[in-house]
Amino acid sequence: MGKNREILLIEDETDLADLIRHNLEREGYRCRCMANGEDGLAEARRNPPDVLVLDRMLPRMSGDQVISRLRREPKTANIPILMLTAKAEESDELVGFALGADDYVTKPFSMKLLLARIDALLRRATASFSPSNVLNVGPISLDRDRREATLDGKIITLTATEFGILWELIAARGRVLSRNRLIDSVLGTSAVVTDRTIDVHVAALRKKIGRAATLIQTIRGIGYTLRDRSGDQA
Repeated sequence: MGKNREILLIEDETDLADLIRHNLEREGYRCRCMANGEDGLAEARRNPPDVLVLDRMLPRMSGDQVISRLRREPKTANIPILMLTAKAEESDELVGFALGADDYVTKPFSMKLLLARIDALLRRATASFSPSNVLNVGPISLDRDRREATLDGKIITLTATEFGILWELIAARGRVLSRNRLIDSVLGTSAVVTDRTIDVHVAALRKKIGRAATLIQTIRGIGYTLRDRSGDQA
């Protein structure tokens, strides 16, 4: 998976950054490293990577600020982002997801786990879906080839995880999907996350799709379904 894939690492701990870069390059990735949030943000804007690995606690600009700014800009909005942090509380993890992180790894971590998470992000970002790569429901249209979502014909910016959740819900054609099913389908079976993780992503997704948010219905104790009251399913 690493061949010709570029990773941007924003990490201020020099020894850890060198270790991560060494392991990424050994797996065939190309790796650029930045030691603070401001330089990392500028580099991501200048040359968007295939995956951004981002420390949360950074000098000059926090990882939270970097994510927030990247997600607001069309050129960088869809970069898969994996956040690194020394904070292990669930509330900290949920904040990272709410800001737009696609995955979250807590320090200290094994290099094998980090590489697996990066590989999973790349597979999700480049996966080919069939039989159709375009789905429509109500005012929403998703095009997986272009990684493009539109609402009433206007492009809306979704993270890779939000796009994946919405795709799975539309493709399910009204069937109820459990949180675990969504975690496995969208984040991958190797992801170690809580049910609340999916809830945070769905909450962010609802905000972005405006009036169409009512299409996504919560099934208490189980998960979610998407139902178009007009009967116009994908």
